[in-house]
Amino acid sequence: MPSTRTLSLTGLAMIAFAGNSLLCRLALKATSIDAVSFTGIRIFSGALVLALLLKLRRRVAGEGGNWRAAAALFVYAAAFSYAYVQLDAGTGALLLFGAVQVTMILVGLLRGESLRGQALVGFLLALGGLLVQLLPSASAPPLAGALLMLLSGVAWGLYSLLGRKGRDPLATTTGNFVRAIAFAAVLALLFHADLRLDTPGIVYAVLSGAVASGIGYAIWYSALPGLSAIQGASVQLSVPILAALSGAVLLGEAISLRLALVSLAVLGGIALILLAKVRAPVAGRA
Repeated sequence: MPSTRTLSLTGLAMIAFAGNSLLCRLALKATSIDAVSFTGIRIFSGALVLALLLKLRRRVAGEGGNWRAAAALFVYAAAFSYAYVQLDAGTGALLLFGAVQVTMILVGLLRGESLRGQALVGFLLALGGLLVQLLPSASAPPLAGALLMLLSGVAWGLYSLLGRKGRDPLATTTGNFVRAIAFAAVLALLFHADLRLDTPGIVYAVLSGAVASGIGYAIWYSALPGLSAIQGASVQLSVPILAALSGAVLLGEAISLRLALVSLAVLGGIALILLAKVRAPVAGRA
């Protein structure tokens, strides 16, 4: 069982990850800031905090990361912001999380990995849940927002896969955030006439970048050595639930029966895949 320190750090990291959804939705719903400005400030403040953390380790921010991963990070952040113009916090987090996992599994299949039995059932259940959430109905999320969040999830899944080979996760993440500033600057130049800022919106964007992203990722990387790969993946199942509950309590967003059932399908399906990955080695030794 993980130590008390690991459990505490893991809990804080999950709160930070759910906080990203809450802060973005809050900023775009309750303030005047636009999605482009929110994205740029989030990336810049995240890069700044990560660079400061790296400096404490006497490392240089440019030592890690690459431009492909930075582009994926930027697409994730930009699509995430635009999606939350329309989506509730819980719905957005569910679509994001589901798309990330499905993307990583599909890439694994393309690379020759296989899904059988329980894992295949779990994958189809999770994928079916995401598709059901997109079907037209009174409680369905806006299609444009949902598709943008799915794009964000695909980008984050690819970013995660690109970052797997990095020897130093903090240095890699910092380098990618620093490089992503360039993409955010180009986006701001393209849409400069539509930029809108206000103090509350800037504060939420800085909190999202500096605290929920920058410090959140640093905490997560501190917790990961104390978790198995399966534990690390499983615990992230809590993020959409935390985001939905936070959105209901703090933003007054409703948790519909449809969202609850789809959440059970998506998160339950991913849990089946993770459990299958745990059991496979045991069966092989029998």
